[in-house]
Amino acid sequence: MSETMKALAYFGAGKKEIVKRPKPTLQDGKAAIVKMLKTTICGTDLHILKGDTPEVPEGLILGHEGIGIVESVGENVSNFKVGDKVIVSCVTACGTCSYCKKSLYAHCENGGWILGHLIDGTQAEYVHIPYADNSLYHIPETITDDAAVMISDILPTGFEIGVLNGQVKPGDTVAIVGSGPIGLSALLTAQFYSPARIIMIDLDDNRLKQSLNFGATDIINSKDMDAVMKKIYDLTDGLGVDVAIEAVGIPQTFEICQKIITKGGHIANVGVHGKSVELHLEDLWIKNITITTGLVSTNTTPMLLKTVSSGKIEPQRLVTHHFKFNEIMDAYDTFANAARESALKVIIDFE
Repeated sequence: MSETMKALAYFGAGKKEIVKRPKPTLQDGKAAIVKMLKTTICGTDLHILKGDTPEVPEGLILGHEGIGIVESVGENVSNFKVGDKVIVSCVTACGTCSYCKKSLYAHCENGGWILGHLIDGTQAEYVHIPYADNSLYHIPETITDDAAVMISDILPTGFEIGVLNGQVKPGDTVAIVGSGPIGLSALLTAQFYSPARIIMIDLDDNRLKQSLNFGATDIINSKDMDAVMKKIYDLTDGLGVDVAIEAVGIPQTFEICQKIITKGGHIANVGVHGKSVELHLEDLWIKNITITTGLVSTNTTPMLLKTVSSGKIEPQRLVTHHFKFNEIMDAYDTFANAARESALKVIIDFE
């Protein structure tokens, strides 16, 4: 058996390479080694490559999502055994620190978002998973592989940081700014709470049209801010939206959320911002607005697994492209040029 593996590594802003690395070995009794079957590319990976996350060290293997087969486990791992098919969570949780005890796994003192960020990630043939008992999930037989990959990150992110933080309620009018995979994940899971309207706002007409198939009631192209404002206020009898979910991570999209929110509304920021945004507190202070931010904790993953397993939602529909691992550069190009390629989520297959 080969003691090396192929992986995609980061080498500074705009630089990535397919490299050969030694296969990981168990570092302690709580860890597992997973042989990857499928991984994917996240918008956060693009932010890393743009230089928006300077703490990422050069040479690090990218990726924090995927599914695979457990190859080996430490002597203290009790929930998993060799041969189990598992989801690799984007968040690593020790399960014992003060934040884990609050279910704030994103801020685990010994983990959090470390895969493909501070330690080697999932865009490799094998990955080392610390605290395996709390950072892997068994895949039910009723869930497709593509759906399972979506549960690694984007589905809980859209749900927890968009829908739950935004406090979506029955009868609400919800605007989701950004109809990429995260925005569509928020769209899928917002429907758990029966909002009256879900308005998708984006520059990409193809993604907007696709969002109608996922449950959007209205779509607006955001190229003209005045036209966006007029359409929003026409749809809401001049009041604005109850919940605005920012799902891109640029100043312009956060600006839209501030302009369309109604009194007493919620702005839920999901996007990863690499630049400062302007907060119009001079307008918002009197409107009783709640603004939330956050990094996904994946504490809803068990619930989402049951929901997907029952067929209530089908996140595999977010997958538009498949690539072999040796085509991962093409996969990045496709995902980074989503409008040109009519792409949502891309899957990289190791087999």
